[in-house]
Formats: sequence, structure tokens, C-alpha cells
Amino acid sequence: MKFTREISSATTIRRVTGEAIVIGENRYTDTIALTPDGVFEDFAPPPIEELDLSHFDILLEDEPELLILGTGKRTVFPPRELTFAFARRRIGLEVMDTAAAARTFNVLAGEGRRLVALLYL
Repeated sequence: MKFTREISSATTIRRVTGEAIVIGENRYTDTIALTPDGVFEDFAPPPIEELDLSHFDILLEDEPELLILGTGKRTVFPPRELTFAFARRRIGLEVMDTAAAARTFNVLAGEGRRLVALLYL
């Protein structure tokens, strides 16, 4: 997995379509994970229904206060145990469709929040 730092001081999602997530001048056509500092390329998590906390190890290394999970065109909730695992670690987990997740990420990153997002197309 490759972590790409964006050129600007903050990673801003410019748009989400059914085919891509556009961040700066870069177009991503697969699931991505990102922080306000950059993008984890080639992040290949399983289907949402199969997620568990171990899939987030690298994303939680910097101890974010919140993880935003964008689940594609519609909201799909992960297993309940994942929600409980995040709560036990005192990390918020917000689940929404990817377009809403992108907007939320931009606002919270602009506020300087410690967050990470996992965005499925």
C-alpha cells in the first residue's frame, strides 16, 4: 500500500462520481483511504459486511478521533461488532454514502480534526 502526500497542506475531495473520487488533480477509481495529509492508494478492504477492526490497523496508527466510512452510492452499515470495537477505542465511526462522506471529510479536515476516511465507490 502506498501513501501519497498531497501537494497542498490539506487533502480536499473535489468530487465523487459513480466512477471515481477526485482529490486535487488525481482521479481514484477504487476504494481509497485518506487523512487530511494524504491518500492511501491500493487500500483493498473486503466488502463492508465483512469489515472488522483489523482491516483498519494502518489507518488507526495516528489515533484519529473519527473514522468516516463512505459506503458507495447508498449507506450500508458494517457489522455491529465493528461499531462496538471503535467505541471501545474511543474513536467515532460515522457511516454514510460516499458523496456525503466526502463532504463531511472536507468540512472536518478544514476544521483541523484528526480523522481518517475509508471511501468505497
